[in-house]
Formats: sequence, structure tokens, C-alpha cells
Amino acid sequence: METSKFSKFTAEFLGTLVLVLMGCGSAVIAGADGTTGVGLLGISFAFGLSVVAMAYAIGHISGCHINPAISIGMVVAGRMKAGEAAYYIVAQILGAIAGAGLLYLIVSNHPGFEMKPWALGSNGWGTGYLDEYNTTAAFIAEAVFTFIFLLVIFGSTSTKNINGGFAGLAIGLSLVLIHIVGIKITGVSVNPARSIGPAVLAGGEALKQVWMFMLAPVVGAILSAVVWKTVLEKN
Repeated sequence: METSKFSKFTAEFLGTLVLVLMGCGSAVIAGADGTTGVGLLGISFAFGLSVVAMAYAIGHISGCHINPAISIGMVVAGRMKAGEAAYYIVAQILGAIAGAGLLYLIVSNHPGFEMKPWALGSNGWGTGYLDEYNTTAAFIAEAVFTFIFLLVIFGSTSTKNINGGFAGLAIGLSLVLIHIVGIKITGVSVNPARSIGPAVLAGGEALKQVWMFMLAPVVGAILSAVVWKTVLEKN
């Protein structure tokens, strides 16, 4: 029996909500300071484990994209129709905004809360953001990391992969790896929805810079899909 569009939309909405709430929440609530909080490694695992959890929760319903770059990559690779990808992307963006909204409702009720630039775990780059990497470094990192991320997704979900049952784990752990390397560069997006959600609420520099995290991951995803389709899995 085919899964309804509404079920898929809801799954993508909820999955992206969880990713933003738990991933960004780990940075905002649990803290990036390894002495008093979970540190960068803990934040990396929070994002990766969110994907693992959702992969096994909703993967059989929607495929658990929870990321517009993945949906676009699937279209380019010939695994998905553009019309279906469109409502996936709408669900993902709305879910990310809802996740950021829930995070705001929680943290804004803390006595020490202050809405600083790049609040709510927003992505960014340049002066004032983490290690202050420039635009070039940020774009290259986001495009290359998304390229790698999509390769893992294409390979682990391929019908030729006899270990397909472990796809969710492989994908989640690859996201952990990407965060370990990339957090200090951009906070790591590789997911336009994950960036749009917090930026909409944070405003300011986060919203001004969100274009980067819409463009670079999509470029990386398209390149990855082309390489996968024309080179790696070509018959």
C-alpha cells in the first residue's frame, strides 16, 4: 500500500523539527564549552544521533530526507520526482522553523537568556562567528561536506548495498564526522532547512547570511548526485 502524501509531509515536518530542536538545542542548552557542557563533540553527536533516530522512526514513511539538499540530490540522481521533492522541501522548512520556535520557547524562559547574533544555533561565518573563517572557506566547506554527505546517502541506500539495513547508522555517523571537522567554520549546515529555521527567528546577521546555507549545500548535493549517477553507479 502506497504511503499518502500527507503522511510523507508530516514525517518530513516532524523529522526536521526534531533535528533542529535536538541538534541546535545541544549547542544552545547543553553548551559548546567542554568544561561545563557537552562540547563540540557532544554537539556533533547530537546532530548525528537525531538523524539516526529519525531514520529508523520515519525512514519507512518518507525516506527521512529532512533536508532540502537531499531531496534535490535525489531528483538529480533520478530517485525522486521533482513534484514530490517540492512538498518535501516545504515540509522540511516548516519543520525547521517549528523546531527553532520550540527551542526559543524553552530557552527564552531561562533567566539568563539573551538573543545574541546568530542565536538559536544559527549558522554563519566571518567576524564575530566562532573561528571567523571567511566567505570562501565557508562556501567550500559547506559544498564539499554536503557532497560527501550525499555520497554516503546514495551508497548506503543503494539497492546494490547488501548492508542497507544499516543505512540510518552510516548516514548519522557521517553527519557526526562532518560536524567534528566543520563546526568551527560555519556551525555546519549541509542542510538549508536546518539553517533557515533558526535564522528566521534570530534575524540579524544569521538571516543575512542564510543565502550561503541555501546555495552551497544544494551545489554540493547536485555535484554529488551527478558523480554518483554518471561515474560511481553507472552500469
